[in-house]
Amino acid sequence: MSAPVFSNHGCRLNAYEVEAMKDLAGQAGLQNAVVVNTCAVTAEAVRKARQDIRKLRKAHPDARLIVTGCAAQTEPAQFAEMAEVDAVIGNTEKMQGATWASLAADFIGESEAVQVDDIMSVTETAGHLIDGFGTRSRAYVQVQNGCDHRCTFCIIPYGRGNSRSVPAGVVVDQIKRLVDRGYNEVVLTGVDLTSWGGDLPGAPKLGDLVMRILRLVPDLPRLRISSIDSIEVDENLLEAIANEPRLMPHLHLSLQHGDDMILKRMKRRHLRDDAIAFCETAKRLRPDMTFGADIIAGFPTESDAMFAHSLDLVQACDLTWLHVFPYSARPGTPAARMPAVDGSLIKSRAAQLRAAGERRVALHLAAQVGQTHQILMESPTMGRTAQFAPTHFTKSQIEGQIVTTRVLGTQENVLTA
Repeated sequence: MSAPVFSNHGCRLNAYEVEAMKDLAGQAGLQNAVVVNTCAVTAEAVRKARQDIRKLRKAHPDARLIVTGCAAQTEPAQFAEMAEVDAVIGNTEKMQGATWASLAADFIGESEAVQVDDIMSVTETAGHLIDGFGTRSRAYVQVQNGCDHRCTFCIIPYGRGNSRSVPAGVVVDQIKRLVDRGYNEVVLTGVDLTSWGGDLPGAPKLGDLVMRILRLVPDLPRLRISSIDSIEVDENLLEAIANEPRLMPHLHLSLQHGDDMILKRMKRRHLRDDAIAFCETAKRLRPDMTFGADIIAGFPTESDAMFAHSLDLVQACDLTWLHVFPYSARPGTPAARMPAVDGSLIKSRAAQLRAAGERRVALHLAAQVGQTHQILMESPTMGRTAQFAPTHFTKSQIEGQIVTTRVLGTQENVLTA
């Protein structure tokens, strides 16, 4: 018998949870199984998950194949009907030791083929905190799960449930353990990170958590926060941006679009000017700040003029690292019922956004030549600056260490040092 094989799709949070599932499956003694952790963010993500399931079944014909994750939570019947699949478990169930124990005890006889409950009834963050995952250099810590907002294009709240926060004391204790184990950088992750604290006593804000971590874990060299909603940034987070050099000068923003009408149809909580104002404020407080952003191309009803507003938002917000998503209708969402944009036009607009992003990356990297940076080494020859720019070294360094170096040049969208 062999240990389970895990295949992960989607976000950092999914990757985090795979590590937790490995622990739970190992404790339960599950053997000879394949576990696919799916993503539901786009129809393409679901298609890729189904494709992966078929490939894994061919590669492991005698294994028991389990499907979980957001797509399994939102569309359990679709996966249960696949001949390749033996069991489907939901996002809550996958974090419960009892689920894995039942699967290990008697895969077919005693465990239900579909174990997916109502995620909206979940009120507590699953107690599956682990001491980070990733490389020897960077650890990811989940501090929040779920989302209370209902953007018209997004299926994720139905896969993750409502927002739940990990108490600050638990987060601080975990990060202390990570620092004791030698991690030089910690990344805070969540589904809707800036909603952290809303369900905790006193309703603290993300900035309160960041300031508390930096105060109580003085030996932590670098703290990052993953994707945030700029309209929900609080005063303490702005203070940390301005005055805490250990908070890395790189923010990934959930912007989604640059046109006010589309933003309203998306049911976003910000307008174009709000995004620009936040970026201007953050750059004023921290001149070396860089921004990444999620942007959707081809949202229903998007005209040429509306798309142009998204395209020029790249310049207006001084964006560098873009995650471009061609719009993909998700059944059950309000946007799926809106007038669609032609598929070829969506593809073309996504390509234009990606090209704009590549130009911004090239400009940013060129400006770093001759500058001195502190690089966190992810491998003996590759690391990242505080602004998250990839940097290649001609001589091997110690993985996990922070190296101070002068940038010599650029090559294929990577700094050289």
